[in-house]
Amino acid sequence: MSIACLQPRPDARIDVRRDARPDAITAPEAVHPSLWLASQLAQSTERCVDTGHPALSAQLPGGGWPTGTLFELLLPQPGVGEIRLLRPALAALAAAQRSIVLLQPPHAPQALALAALGIAPSQLIWIRNTGKSTDALWAAEQILRSGCCGALLLWQQHVRGEALRRLHLAAQSGDTLFCLLRPLAAAQDASPAPLRLSLRPAAGGMEIGFIKRRGPQREAPLFLPLTPSLLQRHATLDRPAPAPAPARSVQPALVG
Repeated sequence: MSIACLQPRPDARIDVRRDARPDAITAPEAVHPSLWLASQLAQSTERCVDTGHPALSAQLPGGGWPTGTLFELLLPQPGVGEIRLLRPALAALAAAQRSIVLLQPPHAPQALALAALGIAPSQLIWIRNTGKSTDALWAAEQILRSGCCGALLLWQQHVRGEALRRLHLAAQSGDTLFCLLRPLAAAQDASPAPLRLSLRPAAGGMEIGFIKRRGPQREAPLFLPLTPSLLQRHATLDRPAPAPAPARSVQPALVG
């Protein structure tokens, strides 16, 4: 058995510095903006939207929700507080006269509840559930490539890896705040999204788990207090109980 040794080409230039030390490079982003130390958060060179939650922003690369890319919120079920979590960013975009697209939300948007959160109904575009995942993914890709809105929220139960990559590439063509909301079980699946957070309801707010981020791994979830929604505040008002009324059907609304 012969063993071949790799030798550098005669014209190859090798620069070896005798004073090189492990701590010589303290700012890897100075070498390339996509580099960061494993012990620190990446310093995003892309535009971010402030989350409105300082404790959360301090744990995100760039200090906010990334734009021009795909990020995921993974939920045990819809309505655990995901809209209230995104409220400051969505309200800021709506105030800047940028449209917010809700694509295939699990329930019909409640305009009054969203207005109470500071999101003007006139800035909302609701695309109803057609029952076909392929239609929703196609619509999301066209919206992202057109750059016609400030934010796109897409709800999907199952998304193939190829579709995720297409959406991620489409998002990079603009500066849209693109959030994909998926079941918590999807945390076991691979995704090109650089940021993936799990949301679980907790007393007075929610617990946020950091499944994936450009930075050090965080095992403990972050507790984030959230202001109760309009329906929650109404349900906790201290007032005499009304007389029993006949049961009726109430359509669920997107107020989480």
